[in-house]
This record gives sequence, structure tokens and C-alpha cells, in this order.
Amino acid sequence: MPKAREFFRFFLCVSLIGTWLCLGAANAQPAPASQAAPIVLHAARLLQVDTGNMLAPGEILVDGERIRAVGTSVDHPQGAKIIDLGDTTLLPGLIDAHVHLFLHPGAEDLQTVEESVPWRTILAEQAAKADLMAGFTAERDMGTEGAGSADTAVRNAINQGIIPGPRLRISGNAIDILGGHEDANHFNPAQHVLSNADYANSAEQIVEVMREQHKEGSDFAKIYETGPDRMIDGVLRTPYQFTAAQLTAAVEEAHRLGTFVGVHAMGEPGTLYAAEAGVASIDHATQLSDETIRLMKEKGIFAVPTFTIFEYFANHRESQDQAAGEAAMLEYKIKEFKKQIAAGVQYAVGSDVGPFPHGTQGRELELMVKYGMNPLAVLQADMINGAKLLGWQGQIGELKPGFYADIVAVPGNPLDDISDVEHVSFVMKNGEVVRK
Repeated sequence: MPKAREFFRFFLCVSLIGTWLCLGAANAQPAPASQAAPIVLHAARLLQVDTGNMLAPGEILVDGERIRAVGTSVDHPQGAKIIDLGDTTLLPGLIDAHVHLFLHPGAEDLQTVEESVPWRTILAEQAAKADLMAGFTAERDMGTEGAGSADTAVRNAINQGIIPGPRLRISGNAIDILGGHEDANHFNPAQHVLSNADYANSAEQIVEVMREQHKEGSDFAKIYETGPDRMIDGVLRTPYQFTAAQLTAAVEEAHRLGTFVGVHAMGEPGTLYAAEAGVASIDHATQLSDETIRLMKEKGIFAVPTFTIFEYFANHRESQDQAAGEAAMLEYKIKEFKKQIAAGVQYAVGSDVGPFPHGTQGRELELMVKYGMNPLAVLQADMINGAKLLGWQGQIGELKPGFYADIVAVPGNPLDDISDVEHVSFVMKNGEVVRK
């Protein structure tokens, strides 16, 4: 017995010491960024994205999480860390206004059924990291595709510094009608396979779902307004899902909550109903009538084209017929995009990444240039308009004093070759270097 007591005392002491050490480690919070030494970034060039003015060389003084000064030469405070990025161009962090962190390449309808929400959340954490390393320091997650409010945990973990990732605006599940775009329409009904979205079949139900999602942490509401899509005699046909009055009820509720509505809307009349309701963005926006465009310009509604997903599906379908159908849709989309540009539609940049690999969505900017926009206009759509759409106007999207230090460096000059944004070599988010 005495030996047993001695062992117990020894075990208790070790346990207490371990507990004290663990508590000490838990309470030893990292020093706030503002207490760290200032950082001076130096590069061959710096783009002032609002004006298109290219500074050569370019320097940025970062103090804590914000930019203190920008110019061809800035103050170098005593003790500042100097980072020379050589023959690169400094840009604001890239913004992707349409991502799906909870999707990965493969059959989306099967992965949402076969993979558990915990497993999908782990993959979403990896996706967020890949996007950040590619230079995307802010994103809007447009639906977890059946994972509910799991994106709340991902966003909060990023905000608390537990995992790396972009600044996020999240929606939880998207909102859909019974038998709608993301319902489990092709499965055996006897198996009762769940929808990838939250059902709402009336204005009252939309508001109820939005309130539940807001309670669970959503930043905005994503609504499916059209689908399924078909090309008939060379013209897009896509049925609407909600009336203009129902979408208006959603927008009014979003305003009450201090947030906004983004819609999946491929074509008319759904795109018109979305514009009449005053949504924040019409995503995909393949087919826009003259009246829809007029309303979008009048109300400041952004179109988010998402070319990359169309290109990917045109090259990665199971059958030649499916691939041909996707290719025809893409060709139609390109023609309509050129008309929209001429009509003065305002764009934000979103790729619909998820079904194609995360971290590769810089391709979206290249495709928007390829199909008719100039590089500066695309960068402005990505950074300035993206910041407005995500509700961070005046905080991110430009390299100016007082803005958050979300900064990337790319080789070459993206005004000459927009594909440079696909080769980000340096990433700073919130004043912290995350890739060098």
C-alpha cells in the first residue's frame, strides 16, 4: 500500500505539472500583429489598381495588419523587416466572389451523398489553404452543397488563426425549391436522398430559412433562381424557380439582417426577376436581356460570369455528347458576354471553383480578358468590385494607407499578361506573410 500511495502522489504531481504547462501554453497568446516589427515590401513594380498607374519601383510599409504607406519609396522605420521581392509586381490580394470550399473534382452529386460532413469540412479546410496560397485573400463561399452551416466553423477557425485561409463571406446551404436545381432529382425517391440545398417554396419559407441560416452564422443568402439549363436551337432555355416578388421578400429580409442576396441565375426570365428584386449579384449571368441590364446598371448589381467552370466541364465530361453540350453552352456564353461588355455591365470575378481544383482559379481572370475585357478592367472587377460585393469596400482590394495588408506579388506585369496572376509568388494576408 505505501508503494501504491507513493505512485499515486507521483502520478498526481506529474498530472498537475502537465496541467499547469498546458494552461500556460493555452494562455500564451501570440503577440498581436500591431506589436510586431513593421515590414517594408519592395518590388520592381506596384499597381495602383483604381487608376492603373504602375509605380516603378514600388514599396509598401506594413504596420501590424494594415498598410501605413505606399509609394516608389516609403519610410523604413528602425527595426523594420525589409522584404525584397525582386522583379515582381505588387497587387492587392485576389478576390474570388464565387467558390465552393466543400466541393472537389469528381461527381458532385455523389460526393455530397457519400462523404460525411466532418470529412467534407476537413477537405474544405484544405481547399481554403490552397486558395490562399494561390493569392486569393478574400472569397465568397456560395453554398456548402448539403453541408449546412459547416462553413461557419471554417470561417471562424480562419478568423481565429487556427487554420490558414482567405477572409470569407459564407452562406451555409443555398436555398432551392422542391425539385429544383440542387435537389436529388435523379436518385431513387424511396431512398429519400437529401437535397444539397435548403427547401423554400414560398416567400414566407424563404424568410424562415434565411433566419435559420443567419442564426447558424451565415453572412448572406445564396438562392438558386434558375435550372436546369438547355440549349434549344442555339438559345439558352432555363426555367425560373422563384418569382420577382419572392426574391424581393428575400432581399428585404437580407436588408433587415444587414446583409445581401446572391443568386445563381443563368438566363431569362430568372435573371430579370433577380434584377427587379435588387439582389447584390447575378452569378453565371449567361443570358441578360436589355431590361435586365438596365436594371442591373441602375441598381448597382454585379454580374459574376464564372467562365472557368464552363471551360472545365466542356473538357471533363463523361461522354462526348455531354462535353459537346457544355462546349455549345460556353460558346453561347462568350457571345453574350461580349454583348454585355458593350452594354456596360459591371462585373465581379468568381470562378465557381470546387468542381475543379482549388488554387487554380486565377484562370478566371485570364478567360475574362480572352473573351473581351482588358486586363486593368478585369483586375478592377476582381479587387475593387469584389471588395464592394463582399462588403469590404474601403478595407481590401486596393493598396492604400489604412487598408488591410492583403498583398500579393506576381512575376512580370499583369497589365501586359494577365496570366501572371496564376503564378503568385508571395502572399500576405492581414499583415502576416503566409507565402514567400
